[in-house]
Amino acid sequence: MIKVYLRKKIAPRIANGHPWIYGNEVDRVAGNPEPGEIVEVRFADGKLAGVGYYNPQSQIVVRLLSRKIEEINEAFFYQRILQAWQYRQKTGYTENCRLVFGEADQLPALIIDKFNDYFVIQTLALGIDLWKPAIINALETIFKPKGIYERNDVPVRTLEGLEQLKGFLSAPFDTNIIIKENGLQFYVDIENGQKTGYFLDQQDNRRAIQHIVKGAEVMGAFTYTGTFEIHAAHYGAKSVLGIDISEQAVAQANKNAALNGLEKIVEFKAMNAFDVLKDWGKDGPLYDVVMLDPPAFTKSRENIQKAVTGYKEINLRGMKLIRNGGFLVTSSCTNLVNPELFLHTINAAAKDARKRIKQVTFQAQASDHPIIWGMENTNYLKFLIVEVTDR
Repeated sequence: MIKVYLRKKIAPRIANGHPWIYGNEVDRVAGNPEPGEIVEVRFADGKLAGVGYYNPQSQIVVRLLSRKIEEINEAFFYQRILQAWQYRQKTGYTENCRLVFGEADQLPALIIDKFNDYFVIQTLALGIDLWKPAIINALETIFKPKGIYERNDVPVRTLEGLEQLKGFLSAPFDTNIIIKENGLQFYVDIENGQKTGYFLDQQDNRRAIQHIVKGAEVMGAFTYTGTFEIHAAHYGAKSVLGIDISEQAVAQANKNAALNGLEKIVEFKAMNAFDVLKDWGKDGPLYDVVMLDPPAFTKSRENIQKAVTGYKEINLRGMKLIRNGGFLVTSSCTNLVNPELFLHTINAAAKDARKRIKQVTFQAQASDHPIIWGMENTNYLKFLIVEVTDR
């Protein structure tokens, strides 16, 4: 196995368990590894750091798969995927779940989402992409799935020298499926939906709204396909309005409402959420509950302040739409905005809106997206409910 030696002065995160090794942390490479090849990584003193896949084209030159010397083969991937499945079974995530959450499951750059008997895969680095056949074999052996689909139409792959693509990794099947969540049903468009077709990471958080929405007039912004809003209607809301800029998402959200027999309570409209929050905050309608679930505002460290400004703005305006004693339900999936900064931003928004807030709950993503301490990228979702009162 070709050896990669690290510099003396490197971030302690590697010794503490983080699997990413950046190019500027490498001292020398003993040999000429092919892109994607498995290499052995050693610290400057010669001690083993681990083994992982190598790609000189990427900023992350090595992604560690193991902290010990072991053969990386089909059996290795079978065991890792089986271990990931056993964890989900122990923690109660079996029907629909994130089966593999990349680094958190010691399979860097691999995402596998399970929707009933269908699986959606993302291989986001060259090293893991080369093992796609082994991954498919493992899924077929463990689950005997009805279908496997890849959603590798993501820009991050170009940083690894990979093309963007999507398609069947099994016999073709109808990619519009129905899943169950919290006693409700939702259409999932595996082929054309965002990410892998559905945001499984909020499944526990959607249950967290059940008490505050009873008998309430509710508004949700950045609704996508309406999961939070439909949960609100299911949990006894008086009326629910969901808005999203995508007409395609709104059409599917209205189909989801009808699928659950809730179309008389919840309505979705194609509107620009930023404009609505701005305009209605002046003299628009008031609600008992306002829910904000925006997309990530930044994926680069250079734009963190811009993202924070954006979160402050929408939450300030959201609070102005809430009746005294109502609730704000707000989320951020931007992993570069850490939990402390997110809470600070909401607090600043409340002060500027001249509101007093009381925390009801503050949670991360569902436990099928496990958080590994020391790996900040695994702790990405912030979900907050606060009571909002006038000062």
